Amino acid sequence: MVDPLLVVGVLVSMFVAYNIGGSTTGPAFGPAVGADAISKTAAAALMAVFFFAGAWTIGRNVVTKLGTELVSDPGVFTLEASITVLFFIGVALLMGNIFGVPASTSMTAVGAIAGLGLAGGVLDLAVMGEIVIWWVVSPIIGFWVSLIIGRYFYARLNRIVAMERSTGPLFDIDRSGPIPIPSVHRTTNRRELYGTATVVAIGCLMAFSSGTSNIANAVAPLVGSDELAMNPAIIFGGIAVAIGAFTIARRTLETMGSDITELPLTAAIVVASVSSTLVVFLSWLGIPASFVVIATVSIIGLGWGRATRPMTVPEAVTADDPPRVSVDALAADEEGEELPPIGEESPERTDAGDLFNPATTARVVLMQNVVPAIATAGAYLTFRFVPIFGF
Repeated sequence: MVDPLLVVGVLVSMFVAYNIGGSTTGPAFGPAVGADAISKTAAAALMAVFFFAGAWTIGRNVVTKLGTELVSDPGVFTLEASITVLFFIGVALLMGNIFGVPASTSMTAVGAIAGLGLAGGVLDLAVMGEIVIWWVVSPIIGFWVSLIIGRYFYARLNRIVAMERSTGPLFDIDRSGPIPIPSVHRTTNRRELYGTATVVAIGCLMAFSSGTSNIANAVAPLVGSDELAMNPAIIFGGIAVAIGAFTIARRTLETMGSDITELPLTAAIVVASVSSTLVVFLSWLGIPASFVVIATVSIIGLGWGRATRPMTVPEAVTADDPPRVSVDALAADEEGEELPPIGEESPERTDAGDLFNPATTARVVLMQNVVPAIATAGAYLTFRFVPIFGF
C-alpha cells in the first residue's frame, strides 16, 4: 500500500514543478511568441520536450548533488522534512511572484536543504563551499563574456541576426491531405527564416538548461529520502512542468513576449545563449545554478560593452589636438545605422542604462539574495525547534 504521506510529497513536488513550468516558459520562448514565430501551444510543447531532455540527461547530476551529497547523512530527508523543504521552495516562488521578481528556485532549494543540514548537524561544508564559489564565479564569467561580445562583436552579430517580419504568416499549411504539409509563405524571405529559427533554437536551449538545473529543485528532497527513485521522480516532474507550460505559462508568454523585447532581439539572443550555456555547464558539474542571476549580470556586461565601444579619429587635427575616443551606447542600433560622427552622439544613446535599469537590477539582485537567505533561516529554525523533526 502506498504511504499517503508519500502521495502528499509527490503532489507538493509536482506543484513546485508546475510553477517552474509556468515561470520559465515565458523567458525561454517569449521572444519567439512575441515575434509570431511560433504559437503559445507550440512553445509549451517545445518547453515540455526540451525541459524533460535536460532533466533526464544532465539534470540527474544536480538531483544527486542536492539529494545525497549536500548533506552527509541523507537519512535526514524524512518524508516530513522533504515536504517542508519543498514548502519553502514553493514560498520562494510565491514571494517572487508577489514582488514581480523571479526568485531563484535553485538558490532557494540549496538554502532550504542547507538549513535542514545545519539543524541536523549534517551539512557538508565542502560541497556547500563548492556551490557558493560557482555562484560567485559564474555571473562574473557571464559578465565578461557578454561585455566582450557587446564591445567587439555586437554590431556584426546584429547585422546577421536582425530581421524584419514580412506581412502574413511564415508558413502555409496544406490541410487537403490526411497529413498537414507546411510550406514557406510566398512573402517570407530567407533572412526571416534564419532569424526565426535562431530565436526558436535559443528558446529550446533555454528550456534544456532549465531542465538540467531546475528539476532538482522539485524532486531532490524526495529522491534524497529514498522514498522515490530518480527516474519516476524526473517523469513526475517533467509531467508537472508540461502542465504548467500549457496552462499558467500562457500569461507569462504574453508578458515576456513584450517585456523581454525591451532588450533588442540580438541582445536577448546573446544574453540567453551565454546564460544557458553556463547553466548547462554548471549542471554537468552537478552545481545548481540561477539562470536569472547569470542573465541579469550578463545584461549588465552586454550593456557596458556596448556603451564603451571605442571609435577613434583617424588623424589629429593639429599637434595640439590629439585623436579622441568616443563612446556610443548602442554602437549601432537595431536598424543597422552607422555610428554618429564624433561629437554628435545622441545623449540618450550614451548610457548603458538603455539596456538595463539600475533600480530594477538592484531589486532583482537583492531579491535573489534575500529569498534564499529567508529560506535558509526559516528551514533552520523550523527543523531546529519544531519538535516533530527531532533535531
